[in-house]
Amino acid sequence: MIIGVVGNTKYNTLRREIQPTFYSPNIDGSAYFELRTALDPMALVPVAKDIANRENQDLALFRISTQKQMLDRQVFIERITAQLSSFFGLLALVLACLGLYGLLSYEVTRRTREIGIRMAVGAQSHNVIGLVLVKAIALIAGGAAIGIGVALGVTRFLASFLYGVHAGDPLTLVAVAGLLAVVALAACYIPARRATRVDPLVALRYE
Repeated sequence: MIIGVVGNTKYNTLRREIQPTFYSPNIDGSAYFELRTALDPMALVPVAKDIANRENQDLALFRISTQKQMLDRQVFIERITAQLSSFFGLLALVLACLGLYGLLSYEVTRRTREIGIRMAVGAQSHNVIGLVLVKAIALIAGGAAIGIGVALGVTRFLASFLYGVHAGDPLTLVAVAGLLAVVALAACYIPARRATRVDPLVALRYE
């Protein structure tokens, strides 16, 4: 005899896929009760115990917890992993920005003599800066393509360790790529702009 039908839901663990399940009558003497309230759930614990004692003083209530506490216990390892991953990911992003800025700034600064020669033969500053930025954009596009490809592979690997994490979050990938692109452009523009303001004779003697 079928008493009722319920909708799809997770059962026992969050990781297990939703499968057809039936609820059998209580035959082992134990039972689970769930209470819903708009108040503090733990405030109902004394009330629930009092109701159970009035029904039968031999009844004992064990493993009393809120649904949030149960979920927190199930995803504790995943949450710690996510927090550590976020910290090291942020640290890696900062180091990547510093390294990218330092490398590109150094490469542009090395071209001060070349920029001085171009300025000496009549090149306009905006043309020189544009030439430097075009090369920077090419590097940014290539690096972004490779980085996004690697990131998609890594996130697919991490998805097996974390609950509810999907590979390839477009917003995150675009935001990180955009940040690195801004850093790269700044690293090329600032030294190039500074080099175009140097006297050509001084720039020609630059080593």
